Amino acid sequence: MEKAQEWFNYGIELAKEFGPKLITAILIYIVGFWLIKKLIRTAGKMMEKNKYDDSLQKFLLNLVSWGLKIFLIIVVISRLGVDITTFAALIAAGGLAVGLSLQGSLSNFAGGVLIIIFKPYKIGDLIEAQGVLGEVKEIEIFTTKLITPQNKLAIVPNGALANGNIINYTAEGKMRVDITIGIGYDEDIKKAKDVLLEVLTTNEKVLKDPKPSVNVANLGESSVDLAVRPYCTPVEYWDVYFATVEDCKLALDKAGIEIPYPHSVEIQKEG
Repeated sequence: MEKAQEWFNYGIELAKEFGPKLITAILIYIVGFWLIKKLIRTAGKMMEKNKYDDSLQKFLLNLVSWGLKIFLIIVVISRLGVDITTFAALIAAGGLAVGLSLQGSLSNFAGGVLIIIFKPYKIGDLIEAQGVLGEVKEIEIFTTKLITPQNKLAIVPNGALANGNIINYTAEGKMRVDITIGIGYDEDIKKAKDVLLEVLTTNEKVLKDPKPSVNVANLGESSVDLAVRPYCTPVEYWDVYFATVEDCKLALDKAGIEIPYPHSVEIQKEG
């Protein structure tokens, strides 16, 4: 009983000493977290009002949010009575160790900064990089999120993007659609070109400038290959591609122009 009473009294003393600090620290965390969310929301609205670039806006908001949360955690820990000097030394030592082990992450952070500064692409652009083709959905501190044509989410490290080759299909606002269509050697090439060119000029999604073109690209084994080259906006690339292939086939059939296809030859053995 005496031992239990001692433990009880000890618990009371601890509660008196650390209870107020713990309650205060919890309140500071709750209020601070709420203020950070409100501040980030307000900053986002101000950036939208001042027409900040979407990529820069999200990057800065993420950066400020993480910085404020780290500061809040330090304040909460100091309120609990932990020596900040000692804590700072531990953070520095831990930061060095973590930095050495996370060099890739630091490289991705630096890559994110470079992407925001030099803007090789922005949110909404169609890009191809690191073997991935997709529309930029979001530029974060360490990674860039792309939506592929198959509606898959691809997450690519910013370090690799900043140091690698990037093809931005949206930057110029126009894309060329490359389609090859073969016709028979006995067909009238000029007539075929006129038929295909009419298909391109009557498609409303095909741009007038640059002008679409149809040219002889290759003399194949069984066909004369025509390079069909319409231009369109990046958003309408696949619509133009599929419509052009179908419309060219229908137009050539209507004009009586043959599109050759492989023929199988059966060899019969005698006897």
